[in-house]
Amino acid sequence: MKSLQHYIKSWREKILKKTINGRVFTDNSKEAVSGTTFIVSSQNKDFVTNAEENGSVDFVNSKDLKKHFDFSSIKIVGITGTNGKTTTAAAIYSILLDLGYKVALQGTRGFFINDKRIEEYSLTTPVQLSNFAHIQQAIDEGCEYFVMEVSSHAIEQNRIEGLEFALKVHTNITQDHLDYHKTIQEYIDVKNSFFNDESMKLINKDDKNIKFNMKNTYAYGADNPATYKVAAYSLKNGLHVALQHFANMTHFSSPMMGLFNVYNLTAAVASVNLLTKKPLQEICNVVEDFGGVSGRMEVVSQKPLIVVDFAHTHDGMKEVFNSFGDYEIISVFGAGGDRDRTKRPLMGKVAEQFCKEIIITADNPRFEDPDTICEDILKGITDKSNVTLELNRKEAIKVAIEKSKEYQNPIILVLGKGDEEYQIIYDKKLPLNDKNITKELTG
Repeated sequence: MKSLQHYIKSWREKILKKTINGRVFTDNSKEAVSGTTFIVSSQNKDFVTNAEENGSVDFVNSKDLKKHFDFSSIKIVGITGTNGKTTTAAAIYSILLDLGYKVALQGTRGFFINDKRIEEYSLTTPVQLSNFAHIQQAIDEGCEYFVMEVSSHAIEQNRIEGLEFALKVHTNITQDHLDYHKTIQEYIDVKNSFFNDESMKLINKDDKNIKFNMKNTYAYGADNPATYKVAAYSLKNGLHVALQHFANMTHFSSPMMGLFNVYNLTAAVASVNLLTKKPLQEICNVVEDFGGVSGRMEVVSQKPLIVVDFAHTHDGMKEVFNSFGDYEIISVFGAGGDRDRTKRPLMGKVAEQFCKEIIITADNPRFEDPDTICEDILKGITDKSNVTLELNRKEAIKVAIEKSKEYQNPIILVLGKGDEEYQIIYDKKLPLNDKNITKELTG
């Protein structure tokens, strides 16, 4: 179980100080020298004396930081959920850009302004000071919207303190991050706390774990009555969705795959409609221009058919598997080290349910023994006759390609890392990319 101090230390590796509108802010006492403003939070309040000793004389409480900025010209959109945050946020960003708005996007894949990458991969949700700096930068570039992913860690650790959201979007809540949150219920409660206020909200009506303040709440879904109701859909040759909004029936199509992307794109369409009030069909017309997110349900080879996806929970894997019911599924996956161990057998169990062949491999083992991680996954698999253990991820993909030759209609699903560029072993990040490996192996 990782301590709060572990996560605080990891923040310090991401950010020390920010210069915003000519004023230097920091939340690190070592950087709080003369001429800087020290942001005091619950995480660093014990270091105020150190900041004073280093020369800082200007102090601002984290809850008061918003008083030093004017964010009235920009609408902040926050997306949270176990799965789908990145795709939903990117879809909202893409649709708004296509409709002619100036927009910023902050999340797992980095920080973007008006279709230009400003910063590379980072935390899903940075620390408070970095959030403020990014929003100010977006305002300086004339942005009307700031779309951001919101992680459970960010909610728990008050990284979003002081931000007023024009819209809060919920994708789903399933098991994850139990290395940090003590129980699944605590994790669910943290996620739900994001929706306790009276700001405008859009929730997935089909998620049984969501609880929210009813005021200013809208809903989307396919199974239950909702403001934005998926009336019908087809998963053949991409996605084709009939969307009902009260008496209005609209349609959108997408080259993306999977039922979960029906939800992600419906959430994006509904979000843009709520934010801009533009006609729903006008919004739906540009959905097809969004091709998805790199490493999320991405086809990287046609012969054999190979798809790379970021799914790293049993629910996420199940959604991917469900998208390819007409194929003979060969899966390649592992589980992260020093993370939630309880989800590992569940990942094995869902793989056994759907897959013809299972190749278990390494996925960021960190300081944990990869063999131990594999053993945890195997505990969920009853019949191990179709299971192969290959800790070398490149070799594991090679094994999957060889096994695919034994089937009439195979698909290889390489899961867990998406478009990550590295494998974390101990504290080292070693170059590794599933997409590049697959392209190399398939020629």
